[in-house]
Amino acid sequence: MTILHIETTTDVCSLAVSRDGKVLFHKLDMQGHNHARVLPLFVDEALAFLKMETLQLDAVALSRGPGSYTGLRIGCSMAKGICYGSGAKLIAVDTLKLMASMARSKALEMGADCLCPMIDARRMEVYDELIDVNLNELEPVAAQIIDEESFGNRLPQQKMAFFGNGSDKCKEVLTHENALFLTGIYPDAAYMVSLSEEAFAKNEFVDVAYYEPFYLKEFQATTPKNKVI
Repeated sequence: MTILHIETTTDVCSLAVSRDGKVLFHKLDMQGHNHARVLPLFVDEALAFLKMETLQLDAVALSRGPGSYTGLRIGCSMAKGICYGSGAKLIAVDTLKLMASMARSKALEMGADCLCPMIDARRMEVYDELIDVNLNELEPVAAQIIDEESFGNRLPQQKMAFFGNGSDKCKEVLTHENALFLTGIYPDAAYMVSLSEEAFAKNEFVDVAYYEPFYLKEFQATTPKNKVI
């Protein structure tokens, strides 16, 4: 199977093309807030690559969220457009589970019993999910404000690995010795392959016309600080 993967949930924008479990093409932008500009360029290059390699696109896999409202909208619109144009199926991959699968090996090396991917949701709020080392959900995705009391029911008994751009701001308040912090973990389309192919094999596709990203919270417009009214 040939799958195009799109990841736009954070300030990192990435795209990958895989065939039968192997990544053949990968693009990554870490400059932040460039999704609307760089993603169309990545897609054009990926489609040109598919044409050059005479590969038929079977599905588009989209990282579903939660995450940046704008990033999710851009990724979703692009994924739908590709599906409409090519007739490919649409797959939605859980973003926090993607991050957990990326961090699993490193977390096990550190002796973690539980994984907690975190995506920044502004101020001291994060989107997170508790996942065991076999990537099974322990507690569902939630938006919560992190303070000294957070995870107090688990940290005394379990070593918890925190990672993602939301975990950086939690280091000063989650000071228990069982709180482990992993660096360099961010959603990347190149790591979506196994989850995407698993969904493809199970025929777990979403409706191209009616699919909406997993925002978790409603969009809240803000006024820039330097905006003069």
